[in-house]
Amino acid sequence: MRTISDLPVALVEEILSRVPLTSLSAVRSTCKTWNALSKTQIFGKTRQQFLGFMMIDFGLYSIKFDLQGLNYESDFVEPSIKRVSILDQLDIFKVFHCEGLLLCVFRGNRWPVVWNPYLGGTGWIQPISDFHKYQVSDKFAFGYENKNHFFGFYDIYDLNSSAWKVLDVNPDCDIKCGVSLKGKTYFFAKEIAKAPNVKDFLVCFDFTAERFGPRLPLPFHSCGLFSEHVTLSCVRDEHLAVLYRRYNGVMEIYITTKIEPNEVFWSNFLKVDLTTFPDRFYGSRSHYFFIDEEKKVAVVFKNEPEWTMDCSYQTAYIIGKGGYLKSVKFGETPNDRKHNNAWNINSFMLSSYVPSLVQL
Repeated sequence: MRTISDLPVALVEEILSRVPLTSLSAVRSTCKTWNALSKTQIFGKTRQQFLGFMMIDFGLYSIKFDLQGLNYESDFVEPSIKRVSILDQLDIFKVFHCEGLLLCVFRGNRWPVVWNPYLGGTGWIQPISDFHKYQVSDKFAFGYENKNHFFGFYDIYDLNSSAWKVLDVNPDCDIKCGVSLKGKTYFFAKEIAKAPNVKDFLVCFDFTAERFGPRLPLPFHSCGLFSEHVTLSCVRDEHLAVLYRRYNGVMEIYITTKIEPNEVFWSNFLKVDLTTFPDRFYGSRSHYFFIDEEKKVAVVFKNEPEWTMDCSYQTAYIIGKGGYLKSVKFGETPNDRKHNNAWNINSFMLSSYVPSLVQL
């Protein structure tokens, strides 16, 4: 009698490539072969896909973008998006990603939770005291030391021991957006000074040293104008990428060739003039992105919805050299949705994902 484990490997790989990221924990329990192949699929060794998470309407969604059929002559792209049901009952305000684990911060002074989408486990972060209240304005970092995961940086919470440690640290700068890379958190930051003499830079919080590193140079200087925008992104948890949209509509993306807490080197990845693009894209002030080094394209997401008479939806723009532009709609919701006038634009999060075997 033939069983599910007797299916051809090529067919199983095709099935797994279509399984939503949040359903992989169920797939893993099917049989040993499927468990092993699921790790290969999610790492992208068989099919190169972007796997990540994004925020819409205070909800968390898994997203899969397949660019394998994309080239400058063909426009085949296969996006998919699925709401994460495990946290449906709570309004998520911020999300942070570190090597396969997600830290979710909620509205309403609820305890944050760390979630492993691959294994399905969760761990709640208890407050430092009975009197502590989490605020949506709190600053967070998420990283590890020797694979022991921590979050916070003014106070550190050890996920293994469920214990807090109070630190005497001060970044002495205005911290903006940040991403976790190789267990450390890198922030785009600015000097605390009056315009127009405000310098911008990267600063790293090192969980091993339990301190901030020196200021690291950026490949540009942001004047801090309302029409400018800076966003960070990770590339396969190996490099850091930064998107800089200038006040004149020129968008530049740089990628690190080397990055450490005390040193960074940059290379230009893409430079385009957005004034040649449609007004709907050019008029957006904030962009979140990932890059595909092989295809030499950037996939840029706006953090505000677009509208029709019947629904609202998100849009991704695939941008390449020579003015190449393709738009892809996804995440459509009817206009009578509960939160249709309160899109969570302040906590839009996009991060590439690799699986974690950390038990919570």
